[in-house]
Amino acid sequence: MEQKILVVEDSRPFRRAIESELRQAGFLPVFAETIAEAEQVLDQDTNFLCAVLDYCLPDGQDGEIIDVCLSVDIKVIVLTAMMDEMTREKVLAKTVIDYIPKDSPSCISAIIPILHRLAKNSSHKVLLVDDSITARKYTRSLLERQYLNVIEAKNGDHALEVMQQDKDISLVITDYAMPERDGVSLVKELRKTYSLDKLAVIGLSGSDEASLTAKFLKAGANDFLTKPFNQEEFYCRLHSTLNILDSERRLYHLANQDYLTQTWNRRYFFDHPMSKNHQSPRCLALIDIDNFKAVNDNFGHHIGDMILIELATILKNYFPDALVSRFGGEEFCILYGNSPHIFEQRLEAMKNEIADSELTILSNKIQYTVSTGVVAAEGNIHDLLRRADNCLYKAKSQGRNCIIKEQLA
Repeated sequence: MEQKILVVEDSRPFRRAIESELRQAGFLPVFAETIAEAEQVLDQDTNFLCAVLDYCLPDGQDGEIIDVCLSVDIKVIVLTAMMDEMTREKVLAKTVIDYIPKDSPSCISAIIPILHRLAKNSSHKVLLVDDSITARKYTRSLLERQYLNVIEAKNGDHALEVMQQDKDISLVITDYAMPERDGVSLVKELRKTYSLDKLAVIGLSGSDEASLTAKFLKAGANDFLTKPFNQEEFYCRLHSTLNILDSERRLYHLANQDYLTQTWNRRYFFDHPMSKNHQSPRCLALIDIDNFKAVNDNFGHHIGDMILIELATILKNYFPDALVSRFGGEEFCILYGNSPHIFEQRLEAMKNEIADSELTILSNKIQYTVSTGVVAAEGNIHDLLRRADNCLYKAKSQGRNCIIKEQLA
């Protein structure tokens, strides 16, 4: 769904340029030329990702439109041709997200990355670590202005406790000088567990110690700022760090997930600790769609792809606590812990749900079944796969739509 952007701009050429850029970027612009028109729009709807505002309007020459939008809790980016220091400070004092110099049509391009960043920020959770309540309050206000979800910790040890409890934290912003555990020590401890594609870290400090930047970066931080920091610089560093984190995550998923079904791929499967662990029993199932070639021949490969996506969703729903991978074609693998009875129950329920369901895909009514080979044992992952594959072959030979198990304990 396209996210709406309120644009208040009295210049027709500028509006046309902004509209083109926003639509190409996947946003839906809603326009007003004056404060009065903007108020009429806001009386009907305030559900905007952000407002892009011209500082000088026919019925408000001194940025009055900013307060109008902020009063209904809409985030604001300001376009202004007035570049004097007094105007800049006045704009930034109004808790806007940013201001963009209106010095050429190309300035519109600078808005798009900011909007994309805002749209993505709600998926990030930030842990803010500082022993100063005042400092936490100020930094939190800056972060929440960017749609980021914020959790606080009062020192390094408290931060580690929070990280243990909340696995969704993707960014840590930490002060240096704190009781019990300082910021550099915290970063070192975090990097023992969290890689760069899992967690980003920004260090802060009010100290004038020249080597602090190097200490934080060598400990594993992504960036460092000296307090008190400039709001604009803080947002630039924040956006840069989150953009890099998103890129790292995207590359990680491109390398390790199956593009079609979004399950893990074979590479990820064999590199996973569960696959490499030979010391304890595990449950493993190979699942194959019955007569899948006939589905592709009769309905087309695009329908077959949609069935694969549907099956992957079912597998992830039934086994959220397991390693679910697409091994290729219509074959999937599930690697589970040492609970054979629970594993069998879920597989049986899943098989029955699939067999009893009728899918409607592009006006085609389709039913399909799956065959499953299962093993529960200790041993090398390649040996477990070989044994499960033998069971899958028997399931196919015995009429399909069944589960064949090898001596489940």
